[in-house]
Amino acid sequence: MPLHPKALTYPGPCYGPSLHFIFPQNPHSVFMCKGVGISVPKRSSTSLGSVNNGIGSLPDWKLSSIGVKDVDVATLGNLCVDIVLNVPQLPPRSFVERKAYMENLSASPPDKQYWEGGGNCNMAIAAARLGLRCITIGHLGNEIYGKFLLDVLQDEGIGTVGMSEDTDFIDGSNAFHETLLCWVLVDPSQRHSFCSRADFSKEPAFSWMSLLSGEVKMAIKQSKILFCNGYGFDELSPGMILSALDYALEVGTSVFFDPGPRGKSLSTGTPEQQRALNQLLKMSDVLLLTSDEAESLTGIGNPILAGQELLKRGVRMKWVIVKMGPRGSILITLSSIACAPAFKVNVIDTVGCGDSFVAAIAFGFIHNMPMVNTLALANAVGAATAMGCGAGRNVATLQKVKDIIRASNLNEDDEFWTELLYKNLDIQDITFLSKAVTNGNDTRLNRVALQKVVSELLHKIESPELERKVLS
Repeated sequence: MPLHPKALTYPGPCYGPSLHFIFPQNPHSVFMCKGVGISVPKRSSTSLGSVNNGIGSLPDWKLSSIGVKDVDVATLGNLCVDIVLNVPQLPPRSFVERKAYMENLSASPPDKQYWEGGGNCNMAIAAARLGLRCITIGHLGNEIYGKFLLDVLQDEGIGTVGMSEDTDFIDGSNAFHETLLCWVLVDPSQRHSFCSRADFSKEPAFSWMSLLSGEVKMAIKQSKILFCNGYGFDELSPGMILSALDYALEVGTSVFFDPGPRGKSLSTGTPEQQRALNQLLKMSDVLLLTSDEAESLTGIGNPILAGQELLKRGVRMKWVIVKMGPRGSILITLSSIACAPAFKVNVIDTVGCGDSFVAAIAFGFIHNMPMVNTLALANAVGAATAMGCGAGRNVATLQKVKDIIRASNLNEDDEFWTELLYKNLDIQDITFLSKAVTNGNDTRLNRVALQKVVSELLHKIESPELERKVLS
């Protein structure tokens, strides 16, 4: 039976050691999304011509002054194109059969309308829509998929920097130099799985890369934040990732790390993977992870205690941020805790919410916002993405974020937060976002009024300077 494109976009985690079968949990699953319209502002950009692999461009504000950090965020690796297909049945589990299935799938590319940016494109697009200046560092092949992804990023005002040191080494006809694709396969029962060529190799997809190019070093040096996630290990060797980390430390660029689901497998992976993971956990400035991921790395079920343990292991760690799903988020430092319940919205699709959340944390970090304000903004951006269908160009828009903040519909789960916080009142400073501001006799718990935070956030994201960045 032939394969048929399905009109939906679902850029999730792009690849892993095996196929992941996910079942929809409610009638508002991603598979109900149809005919998603995409409208994004066009932004001017100037091409740098050939950058490493023949594909690379930067808007005219990028990398303009030596020694000046005029780029807000650079993402490392994890660039891919997501393609969604409606299939009669999901791929077989046998490695050989699954590989043959994948080769057959790749033989004839579906219509371009079913393509979407995936991986770190999600974070970069969400950050750019908040007004941050962004660069994606990664490999794009010189074929239709690479050119598509480059166009998507350019349209969002995001620069791209290729990673290969030797441009003569790139062979466009070699499959190992092609843009990574994530095939999102949906069967008649609306079960789905992710599949890419990275599933069939023990080596990272771009293991032939061994050195950071001069362009990559310049991009890292002139960025305030370098963002890495666990899926980068599926593309880049642990040595390459460590080289980027070491160079960021050398030039004073803050490092954000989100291990994601790969954190657990990396912690028991090859010696090189374990070393790279431990260095990222030790030397990052900001660590972002879910409560389950925090527990898997520490063995501690309490998210605050797990965050404190990760802080103790770090050398440069300033923030550990634990994403609590529909309950909200927690920001932990050595001396304080900030908590913000989530906003209530009509959830359509949670894919890309975590990536969007990270973008807002970067915004708060760069602008030195109060911690509880940063969490509230991140919760709003994540919620705005959840109201759409899929990620890529469907992540949060600035207008949706404003609407959610103005609505101020906080999901206050008093029983959950009271139990969690009163187990950790030995911390001297606990800040909690709340509709009610009565703090009672307990001076350790500082309730911050939601309306105060809303007013401050709207003032920040509605500033004329930010509006010019987003619309230019």
